[in-house]
Amino acid sequence: MEKINWKVDGMTCSNCALSVSRVLQKQGMHDIKVNPINGEVAFETTQANGNVEKAKKGIELLGYQIVSDENVGHEVKKSFLSTTSGKFFFCLPFTIILMLGHWFHGIHFLQNHFVQLALCAPVYVVGMSFFGKSAINSIRSGVPNMNVLIAIGATSAFIYSVVGLITNDPSKIFFETAASIITIVFLGNLLEDLSIERTQKTIKELTRQQKVMANMIAYDDEHNENVFSVENKALKVGDLILIKTGEQVPMDAKILTGEAEVNEAIITGESVPVYKKQGDIVIGGSVVANGTVKCYVTATGKETVMSSIVEMMKHAQGHKPPMQKMADRISAIFVPVVLAIAVFTIAGNYFIADVGFRESLMRSIAVLVIACPCAMGLATPAAIAVGLGRGAKQGVLFTDTKSMELFRNINQIVFDKTGTLTNGKFVVTTFKSALEEDEFKRIVYSLEKFSNHPIAQSIADAWKRNDAIKWKKIEEIKGVGMKAEDKEGNVFLIGSSKIDDNIQDKSHHLYIKKNDEIVGWIDTADELRPEAKDVINYCKRKNIKTILLSGDSYAKCKQIADDLSIDEVYAEQTPQQKMEMIETLVSKAPTVMVGDGINDAPALAKATISVSLSKASQLAIQSASVVLMNSGLEKLPLAMQLGRHTYGTIKSNLFWAFIYNIIAIPVAAIGMLSPTTGALVMGLSDVVLAANSMWLNWKKLGEK
Repeated sequence: MEKINWKVDGMTCSNCALSVSRVLQKQGMHDIKVNPINGEVAFETTQANGNVEKAKKGIELLGYQIVSDENVGHEVKKSFLSTTSGKFFFCLPFTIILMLGHWFHGIHFLQNHFVQLALCAPVYVVGMSFFGKSAINSIRSGVPNMNVLIAIGATSAFIYSVVGLITNDPSKIFFETAASIITIVFLGNLLEDLSIERTQKTIKELTRQQKVMANMIAYDDEHNENVFSVENKALKVGDLILIKTGEQVPMDAKILTGEAEVNEAIITGESVPVYKKQGDIVIGGSVVANGTVKCYVTATGKETVMSSIVEMMKHAQGHKPPMQKMADRISAIFVPVVLAIAVFTIAGNYFIADVGFRESLMRSIAVLVIACPCAMGLATPAAIAVGLGRGAKQGVLFTDTKSMELFRNINQIVFDKTGTLTNGKFVVTTFKSALEEDEFKRIVYSLEKFSNHPIAQSIADAWKRNDAIKWKKIEEIKGVGMKAEDKEGNVFLIGSSKIDDNIQDKSHHLYIKKNDEIVGWIDTADELRPEAKDVINYCKRKNIKTILLSGDSYAKCKQIADDLSIDEVYAEQTPQQKMEMIETLVSKAPTVMVGDGINDAPALAKATISVSLSKASQLAIQSASVVLMNSGLEKLPLAMQLGRHTYGTIKSNLFWAFIYNIIAIPVAAIGMLSPTTGALVMGLSDVVLAANSMWLNWKKLGEK
């Protein structure tokens, strides 16, 4: 299967997204994701499938434009009347003049019906070039959109007025209604576009193409160092660069020499500069607050951390939480239902309520233009866009929007120990060996340098040396430790007490075994994260059960659990046992698991919500539904609160969307609103919804 991503301009609501999806489905595409908020369309197709071009033409027939890859992120110059603002400002003066004639009968020349036709005609032509074309093509696609309602409403008013002009019947002429419907809906679309653009603010800030100049280092034939400026986009992996105080890091890089304080607020949400030294990663987009470092570039373009964050956010926006599915089903049948109500309105008013045909028609038109399926379609995507943006800005990355909705049902959280509740930075406190001390350290370093476990890395850093053993064979045994064989055939093992069932004293952290004999042990110390106690206390205040799940010894896990007042402890668990434990817990109640993502991947995958504590440089290999970008637990309560508040915003948006249509349509049907007022109210309904979503950006997140 080939993965294809498009950027489609012109989509404004879920009906638009449904129309695009229907075209892709007809052409045999799979795993279709269409996001009406940002215009991102993703789908899969077989290499042999030649229907991609047909799908592209079908989407363009709907009135949308597929932006090529080279134009994504760049402003494409458009003609005046091809933009919503251009159409609105073109129609506005004609409509204002028409309305003046309608309001002030003393302006005699505006009472001339031919003048009214001349003023209305340009507005109607421009309106139908958009609403009419979109309506016809959406009907062809099998998913009528709201433009069908607007086109029928405006056309009914225009044609009825033309008939009145031909028959010289002033009671049938209301050109100002046709013009005002079109102009006001264009205004509503313009306000909606501006509102939705605000919901995308964070992603736009992250994706903004900035021309950053980098100080590139090169050496001449005589090995003299030369520094010259190049644009960051010209950098390649392996290039050497110099970054000085106040400069932006041009691309992801690793420090070779020097040290600096780096402001990573754009990634982690933390404004306090982070100390960086030789061997540390600096992230593209961060700023060197103090210091000078020489680095080599580790990632460029789409491989950088920033690009990974943006792609994860876009991917997350394409997911639909369960709440949206009902709204999508209603949106799919909304237009036909409203058309039926409009027909019933004109018939009921004329034949049953004995209302004149002109007034019955006006009420029917008001029903058409006041109905708004867009509100139901935008209720969820708008709130999610803002929630994702606020989270990313504050160091919480949601990679699966379902977790936002699921957080409200969580009543138990499982924590890994090492690197999660503790800081993962170990120091060797004591050790004992039957071997010479230097040889013992050499063996331990030679084994542990191949492991990614925090304890192993800490020991390898502390006992680093240049004469490491070159193993004939080495492997990592998950949940146990490292195993290696030297050239003489000796087999070495380092790990927990599980490496040998005959170990009597299991109180030590690590044991080293040579062939069939234990030759030494090591004890290490790992400090609790300073924020761990506050996070556990937060869970207790929210009546959330806390569980410690670790592969470490029971004694050490119990001590930490007692220090933090954790409710339950499961110790000495292998990765397989951790996964099975999470499966058992999830079967009883929705469960969050928080881990460092190193040895916890199988268990994280089984949790209702998986939360990973990750350094930004590790982001690309994470598969958690929530990633805390500051590598600590501090942001966990924020993630939970943001998820719940986003869910609350979605609920209030959907309530507004449904209640608006339930009230507005009957009110229009009984003649309490004119078509002009109805068009204005419909246009503002989406703005209200978008404004409610944007409020999530500034809303105080208490302990909801």
